[in-house]
Amino acid sequence: MPKQNAKNKLTELFQLDDASSIPIWLQLKNRFTYLITSGYYLPGDQLPTVRGLAADIEINYNTVSKVYQSLEEDGFIVSKRRQGAFVCDVSDKPGVDVSVTAEIVTTEYLQRCQELGMSLEDVEVRFAASIKQAKLKRDREARAAHAGDQKTGRGRVIEFNPAGEDAGGAKAGAGA
Repeated sequence: MPKQNAKNKLTELFQLDDASSIPIWLQLKNRFTYLITSGYYLPGDQLPTVRGLAADIEINYNTVSKVYQSLEEDGFIVSKRRQGAFVCDVSDKPGVDVSVTAEIVTTEYLQRCQELGMSLEDVEVRFAASIKQAKLKRDREARAAHAGDQKTGRGRVIEFNPAGEDAGGAKAGAGA
């Protein structure tokens, strides 16, 4: 079963959208670029074989080969004959940082939203609402952590109300 588990992992890692207007090879290249620049694949890691990846994610061998060639031309990987493809150290590569990865992800996000029929204005409103929610959650969690730290000086403390009392100290069920 280890072979089947490896196939499932690759299938999950490289989910491609046949209905997208972004070509399959470019989706796969963008995914590899993200995985390399984000640190999922580290320098020296061996990538799946071209034939193996093609079979596992059920795309044409030539498509995977084109992606590997493009990644090699861009300096992300190096191919060694009869050994495989290996990830290069891209930490000092100009233009390869979090902002490049964010740009790739953002471009794909916009493309998918537009494919769903959303206008750029709709995407902007939805994205702004998501950012606002994320900031509120972050601030709420920071306040809760800070309040716990101040009470004890030793970290977060969770307080439990005694059985039968509400937050105001009144007995539950006692006349209102």
